[in-house]
Amino acid sequence: MRFLINAATWLALLLGLYLWIRSPWWLLLILVAVGAVALLLTRRGRQALAVARMGVSTLPQRIGASSVILVGIAGVVGVLVALLAMGGGLAQTLRATGSNDTAIVLRAGATGELASGLTRGEVTLVAQAPGIARDARGVPLTSPELVVVANLPKRGSSSDANVELRGVGPLARAAHGKVKLIQGRWFTPGLRELVVGSGAEREFSGVKLGDSVRLGSQPWKVVGVFKAGDAHDSELWADADTVASAYRRGGFSSVIVRLAKPADFAMLKAALLSNPQLHVMVQTTRAYYAAQSEGVTRVIRVVGISVGVIMALGAIFGALNTMYAAVSARGREIATLRALGFGGLPVVLAVLLETLLLALLGGVLGGAIAWLLFNGYTVSTLGADFSQVVFRFQVSPALLVQGLKWALAIGFIGGIFPALRAARVPVSVALREL
Repeated sequence: MRFLINAATWLALLLGLYLWIRSPWWLLLILVAVGAVALLLTRRGRQALAVARMGVSTLPQRIGASSVILVGIAGVVGVLVALLAMGGGLAQTLRATGSNDTAIVLRAGATGELASGLTRGEVTLVAQAPGIARDARGVPLTSPELVVVANLPKRGSSSDANVELRGVGPLARAAHGKVKLIQGRWFTPGLRELVVGSGAEREFSGVKLGDSVRLGSQPWKVVGVFKAGDAHDSELWADADTVASAYRRGGFSSVIVRLAKPADFAMLKAALLSNPQLHVMVQTTRAYYAAQSEGVTRVIRVVGISVGVIMALGAIFGALNTMYAAVSARGREIATLRALGFGGLPVVLAVLLETLLLALLGGVLGGAIAWLLFNGYTVSTLGADFSQVVFRFQVSPALLVQGLKWALAIGFIGGIFPALRAARVPVSVALREL
């Protein structure tokens, strides 16, 4: 029976901590406010604050043991926030690539552009569909695109990495909308010329303005650098027909379409899906790139939480050892307070407050380190199409709050059992042992 009670207690504790970590940030503020009011306005709360104040005043004498809690929790929060910031930065970069006023047309059933294939006849039919914006000459703003993966050496490394080479149509800049040339000029159709995304220029060697790079066993000259502020910054762009000739492709991967207005997407989709000559799927680019980011960010999040849990276990054991030692060292003091009329609850709250204070300091330290070292830090990783995506870590306020909740959860587990022990030991026994 005792085993079942203990198991139920642990399950309830773990469930409560899970709900705590998953809770919104405003619930944290409410709980802190309610706890502060209860401590200040109730008799037992004021007793707990008095005992906690005495314990905090002795922290300088226990700096070595206390730093175990602080450093351990800071490490957990720092690593957790950094890994989640990596996933958040990648997801934000991919989501920023799409918009609701552009659409992408792929072969039906394709999971991405690399797995898609459209014939030139299908591309022509897509351009004739209703709902597509047109330029001043009445030409539909569409860009038939061919995506292939090439190898380039990474800057500062002898190893090669995948880079996405995107062959685009003559109206690509108008169809995409965000692409701005920041150096050089645009490529000339029919020539083996490249414009390079600003992220790819930083990440790979041999793609500076004026460089010549070998792709598909043929030399290509870099004539310009562009910036889109999204995942396209990790790509190389060239004329679609020239890329098709170099890589011996007969068709295209996708068609990018600029809508006359976002509401026209439904009309475009209905027209394309009802055309018996086409076997395609249509998505807004926002929906497409959000779906592309899900798999990679999910893996990063699982890895981050798994590493955080493993490190948290170590931090919990460190907190347990430290607080058990602190309770033992202050046994006579706690027993004397209880003999003077301080109840068990104030003692429990006091030990918990001391542990939570150390945990909070550790969480703030870990979050600050993660923000200072990683916020805005540029890296690259494999995207869903197995090519490198250059992005920045995003240490957001929401992630910092998440780190603080983890820190307080670790502090609670590390402090609750020593606190209960301090309150349960009979006063006579505690005084006699000391």
